[in-house]
Amino acid sequence: MAYLGTETAGMGVAASLGGARVCEPRKTSFADFGGKTARHETHAVIFYEGDPVKRLYELVSGSVMLYKLLPDGRRQVVEVLRPGDIFGLAGGEEYDCTAETLTDSEVQEIDLRSVERSDELQRTLTKCLTNQMQALHEHAVLLGRKSAIERVASFFMHLVPDRGGLGCVGPNEDADDGFDLKLHMTRQEIADYLGLTIETVSRVVSDLKRKGVIHVDKADKIHLNRVCGLCQMTGMH
Repeated sequence: MAYLGTETAGMGVAASLGGARVCEPRKTSFADFGGKTARHETHAVIFYEGDPVKRLYELVSGSVMLYKLLPDGRRQVVEVLRPGDIFGLAGGEEYDCTAETLTDSEVQEIDLRSVERSDELQRTLTKCLTNQMQALHEHAVLLGRKSAIERVASFFMHLVPDRGGLGCVGPNEDADDGFDLKLHMTRQEIADYLGLTIETVSRVVSDLKRKGVIHVDKADKIHLNRVCGLCQMTGMH
């Protein structure tokens, strides 16, 4: 999972989320290169910004957010990772952000010296990190140019499997166009990811609810009444 679990009526819990996976876990597992498995509970810190860089990580299951803190305590969530994503790479000798789990998570850890010794592992990292860079470019556009409602709509659409953007399969003709989201991020974490205040996120969610675009069952569960309608609000059309 990334930010949440997903389910559609009559289909149970979906295994994948919106957008193409950066790397398929079975094809890129650090275990093939001598990596070690580590399990972390929800909201456990894997490493802090400023810690010395000793190893790289691959997310096997669960969800991890990377964030930076300003001196006054303000936080910017810079990335939310999915299974298969690589993290912990730094340009210097210290990690440039903090990695914290959003759910119970399993990661593969590998020592940096192992990376230096393996050409195959370096090629794998290059491919995965290039794809992750493309995702960060999209997030930069969201932060720099999109309105509040476009940011929230984009956030929700990113979590719907195979919908939105290039290659969208469109709605299933034999079913309605609804979708259920079970959030594992708090409103504050979503706000920190989208570069908004928690009040703005709450206001946009209320606006979407009033317009009939979504239905909020409770704080951590949102039903998208019509996925295509929400997609039209992302600023990408």
